[in-house]
Amino acid sequence: MILPASASGDAPRLVCARALRGFADGVVSVVLPAYLTALGFSPLEIGAIATATLLGSAVLTLAVGLVAHQISARATLLTTTVLMLATGLGFGSVTAFWPLLAIAFVGTLNPSVGDVSVFLPIEQSLLASSVAPADRTALYARYNVAGALAAALGALASALPELLASTAHVSEVGAMRMAFLVYAGVALGIAPLYLGLGRVADATAGRVPRRPLERSRSVVLRLSALFALDSFGGGFVVQSLLALWLFQRFDLSLAAVAQIFFVTSLLGGLSQLVSPRLAKRIGLVRTMVYTHVPANAFLMLAALMPTAPLAISFLFLRMALSSMDVPARQAYVMAVVPPEERAAAASVTNVPRSLGTGLAPLLAGWMLAHSSFGWPLLVGGALKITYDLLLLAQFRHHEPAEEAALPL
Repeated sequence: MILPASASGDAPRLVCARALRGFADGVVSVVLPAYLTALGFSPLEIGAIATATLLGSAVLTLAVGLVAHQISARATLLTTTVLMLATGLGFGSVTAFWPLLAIAFVGTLNPSVGDVSVFLPIEQSLLASSVAPADRTALYARYNVAGALAAALGALASALPELLASTAHVSEVGAMRMAFLVYAGVALGIAPLYLGLGRVADATAGRVPRRPLERSRSVVLRLSALFALDSFGGGFVVQSLLALWLFQRFDLSLAAVAQIFFVTSLLGGLSQLVSPRLAKRIGLVRTMVYTHVPANAFLMLAALMPTAPLAISFLFLRMALSSMDVPARQAYVMAVVPPEERAAAASVTNVPRSLGTGLAPLLAGWMLAHSSFGWPLLVGGALKITYDLLLLAQFRHHEPAEEAALPL
C-alpha cells in the first residue's frame, strides 16, 4: 500500500502492525460466538464476555492515556503485545465461563470489526508525528484500510475451523480453539515491528506537560461524550453479536457468515480511501456525519428484512459507508489538540468508545436471548444517528484550518 510521500519510516511499521492485528481480530470476532456456543454458553453469557473484553480495554486504555506522557510508546506497545499473547493462550486453553470472563476483561481480545484496543491510541499519536499535517487524513485512511482488508481475510479464514473439523477428524471445539492460538501467534509477529520504531517512540515526559490535556481538555471531553454515544450504539452490533444474530435469525453456517464479513470488511476498508478527498471538499465533520447517517439507516433496514439475502444486502450497503468517518475522526482529534497532548487525547477519546461499546453487548445478548428479531440493529442504528446529528450541531463550524484549507 502506497503511503503519503511525507510519511517517515515509522509509518509502514505501524500500518503493518495494524494489518496483522486486524487479521487476528477478523478471525476471532467471527469464531468467538460460534466457539462459545459450542461450549454451551447462552447468548446472554456470550454478550457478557463481549462486554468484558470492551470494558477491560476501556480501563486499560484510560490507564495508559493518563500516564502516556511519562512512559515511552515503545514500552507501552511491547507490554500490550505480551498481554495479547497471554489473551490468545488463555482463550485457547480455558473453557469455563468465569475464568473466560476474567481473561476477557484483562486481555486484548476484540469482538468488534473496528479497533478498540489499547494499541490504537498509541499508534494514532505516533502516526500523527510521522507525517505532514496535510497528509494526516490520508495516512489514517491507509492505516485503517490495511486493518480492514486484513480483517476481511481474517473473517474469511474463520471458516477454516469448520472445514478442518469436517475433513481432518478434529473436534469442532478443538478446531475453533486453534483460532485463538493464531491470535497469540500474531502477537509474536508484531513485536519486532514495534522494536524497530524510531526514537520518537521512546519519548517520555521530558518534553510534555506535567498533566495530560492541560490545553485541550474542554474540546476532548466534549468529543469524548459524543463518541461514547456513537460507540454505545455500535456496541449493539459488534461483529461477534451480529454474527450471532445471523446464526439465529437465518440459521446461517459459520462458513457463510465468514464470507459475509469478508465482504463487509472489504467494503468498509476500501471506502475509507475516499474519506481524505471528501474531507478536503466538505470538511472533516461533514464527512463524518454525511456518510454515517445513511449507513445507520441501512443498518436499521437490515433488521426489518424477512430474508437473509435482503438483510445481507443492506448490511453491505451499510458497510460501504459506515467506516468513511473513521480516518476523518482520527485526523480531527489529532488536529484540534497540541502535539504533546495527542497520546492522551487519543486515549481519552477512545476510552468512552470502549466503554460505550462495552456496555451494549450485554443488552444485545439479552435481546437475542428473547428474540431472533433484529432489535439490536434498530436500537444501535437509532443511537448512532442521534450522535451524528449532535456532532454536526456542535462542531460543524469548528474545522481545523490545516484540514479545511487543503486544495483538491
